Amino acid sequence: MNPTNRTVVVTGIGATTPLGGDSASTWEALVAGRSGVSALEQEWAAALPVRMAAQIAVEPSEILPRPLARKLDRSAQFALIAAREAWADAGFTARAGETTDGPMVDPDRLGTVVASGIGGVTTLLGQYDILREQGYRKVSPHTVPMLMPNSPAANVGIELNARAGVHTPVSACASGAEAIGYAVEMIRTGRADIVVAGGTEAAIHPLPIAAFGNMQAMSKRNDDPQAASRPYDTARDGFVLGEGAGIVVLESAEHATARGARVYAEAVGQGVSGDAHHIAQPEPSGRGISSALQNLLDRSDLKPADIVHINAHATSTPLGDIGELRALRKVFGDDLDHMAVSATKSMTGHLLGGAGGVETVATVLALHHRLAPPTINITDLDPEAEADIVRDEARALPEGPIAALNNSFGFGGHNVVLAFRRS
Repeated sequence: MNPTNRTVVVTGIGATTPLGGDSASTWEALVAGRSGVSALEQEWAAALPVRMAAQIAVEPSEILPRPLARKLDRSAQFALIAAREAWADAGFTARAGETTDGPMVDPDRLGTVVASGIGGVTTLLGQYDILREQGYRKVSPHTVPMLMPNSPAANVGIELNARAGVHTPVSACASGAEAIGYAVEMIRTGRADIVVAGGTEAAIHPLPIAAFGNMQAMSKRNDDPQAASRPYDTARDGFVLGEGAGIVVLESAEHATARGARVYAEAVGQGVSGDAHHIAQPEPSGRGISSALQNLLDRSDLKPADIVHINAHATSTPLGDIGELRALRKVFGDDLDHMAVSATKSMTGHLLGGAGGVETVATVLALHHRLAPPTINITDLDPEAEADIVRDEARALPEGPIAALNNSFGFGGHNVVLAFRRS
């Protein structure tokens, strides 16, 4: 078989999010329509215009041993927790190359692609404070490996003994989705049989919050945090920052079949584009998003009629939410009317570079369970939101072969659309 024609499937999923410490609890909360947003109780938050975030549900300190955790930035901690879950969920019981009672994995055929949009920002800022206040001798010798954007991918690769390649695409809020798209191509082109991929982010810190707040990008609905992230609502006023990680195990269909693996869905492909418009604002016509969607259709056998569900990027910003829907309408036309659109950031907040990973987990589980999560907090639907928005309650998806999209867009004009399907 031509390696570029290899079918790629999802065989494992893992997550740690504001909704739960694993993928099962996260999915349960998504389907129930529960918000993971809460007030920031830290002393530093009192002086900020934004005093809420979607904070992780289960602290890494409750899971990882302290000697390991102290050498990892929070973003790498999240990634490692989610990757361990995904690896076990795929049926593997040991590192690649090690003798085990489970499937044997060739380390030279295993890769990792884990992305972060900002990297170890909390480590960088925390160690700078130590340098300034206590002097250079107190700066941790682990600082550089902790703050590197590739640290999550590298640590997952070390954990699993992945030798086929360890990569970290950085494309702001599209990073996690781009990582998964890159991983699919690694398998299709024959570089690997299995790739562990996704996104992670840990940026709940006064500096990022102050900076995003001063850009007028974040919601300031501090009096009602759980209602602050409200995609498509007329009163939406910006995104809510979240943290966590979402990881999937991708595998060639041949490899998965040979070992009798359970398959959640097929990873059909990706569409990518660049806006070439503005470093921090979406292109208002949605031209770049339309291009990514069309790119996906042109490079796959997927047709609009196959798609029944979209996990939208929808961050709860006035411009971005509607611009995305316009782009979807431009490409899909009337077919958009039969696509159930969910905005899970209404519950998780916006995990920046981790969003594509967590939302891929949500999209794959939506197909697996044939159930689209709701979009919460819509009390007055924007009249320009001309699509079939899943509101308030989860909705059943059709029987038979179906496909779903996961959209991720980032500052700088990065657009990534991932497609998955099941029989």
